[in-house]
Amino acid sequence: MTALEGPGKPPLAVLLCSPRGFCAGVVRAIDTVERALAVYGAPVYVRHEIVHNRYVVESLRAKGAVFVEELDEIPETQAPVVFSAHGVPRSVPEEADRRRFFTLDATCPLVTKVHREAEIHARRDREIVLIGHAGHPEVIGTMGQLPAGTVTLVETVADAAAFAPRDPERLAFVTQTTLSVDDAAEIVALLKRRFPAIAGPHKEDICYATTNRQEAVKRVAPQVDAMIVVGAPNSSNSRRLKEVAERAGCTRAALVQRAADIDWNLFGAIRRLGITAGASAPEVLVEEIIDAFAERYAVAVETVSAADEDVFFPLPRPLRESEAAE
Repeated sequence: MTALEGPGKPPLAVLLCSPRGFCAGVVRAIDTVERALAVYGAPVYVRHEIVHNRYVVESLRAKGAVFVEELDEIPETQAPVVFSAHGVPRSVPEEADRRRFFTLDATCPLVTKVHREAEIHARRDREIVLIGHAGHPEVIGTMGQLPAGTVTLVETVADAAAFAPRDPERLAFVTQTTLSVDDAAEIVALLKRRFPAIAGPHKEDICYATTNRQEAVKRVAPQVDAMIVVGAPNSSNSRRLKEVAERAGCTRAALVQRAADIDWNLFGAIRRLGITAGASAPEVLVEEIIDAFAERYAVAVETVSAADEDVFFPLPRPLRESEAAE
C-alpha cells in the first residue's frame, strides 16, 4: 500500500479497481486521430465524439481535430474524415464515398464484429433482436447496417417479454458491447426461454473490457463506503459501472468527469473509497481525483485486480502503411 500522508487528515483507504480506464478500442480510436494529425496535419474531421469523454475530445480539438455530428457539416476537403469508435450506419460511409472523402474508420473491432454477425443473420433470413439502449451511437450504427425493420431493439426485460417475432424459428440476437453484463444476461435468458431456437453470437458480444471493469467493481463495491466512477454522463459503459456498484452494495456511487465535479457532501465521514474509470476515461483523470481526496484525507491506495488485459488492435490500414513507409 502506498500512503500519501497528511497531518491531521482523517485516514482514507482507496481501493482502485483494475482494470479500469482505456480499453484497446478506445486507444485505437484516439491513436487514429492523433496519428492522422501527425501524418496529414490539421484539420482532421471526426464524425461524433471519437470516444465519450470531454477531456479526450477537448485535447484532440486543441491539436486540430474538428468534431461534427454529421458529414454535411464538413466542407469539400481532402482532409481525413474519421468515424468514431462507436461505429456508424452504412449510409455514412456511402455518403463519404459519394463526396470522395478520405476516410479512416476508427470503429472498435468488437463493434464491427457485432455488425458482421447481424449481417450474417440477415443473410440467413433471421429476424434480429438487438439488446441495447435507444439513441446510443453504437445502437444507431448497428441498426443502420441493415434495412429498416430488419432489427428490433429490446432495451429491458419487459421489452423481451412483449416481443412478438414474425417467426420464432427464424430469430437471432446481438447485443450492444457496453451493456451491464447482468442485465443483458437476464434479457437473453428470457428470450431463450420464450424462443428456444433463437441464435446468439458464437462469442459474447459484450466486450472484454466492459466485462472486466464490471467484475472489478463487483469485487470492490461491497468493501467500501462510497464509489467514484470516472467517466462521462453520455458514456454507456461508465453509467453501467455506477449501476453495478449500487447493485453490488455500495449505495453511495457517483459518476464524475473530473475532480472539480466531485460533490464533497456525498463523501463525509467515509473510511473506504472505491475508484474506477469507464473505458473512455484517461488515467490522468483518475490521478486527479485521487489527488483531490489526498488534499482532504490521509490516503492509502490499494489496487484490486479482476483481470489482466493485453488486447491490442492495429490502426486503420492507411495509417499502418504510413508508419511502415517512415
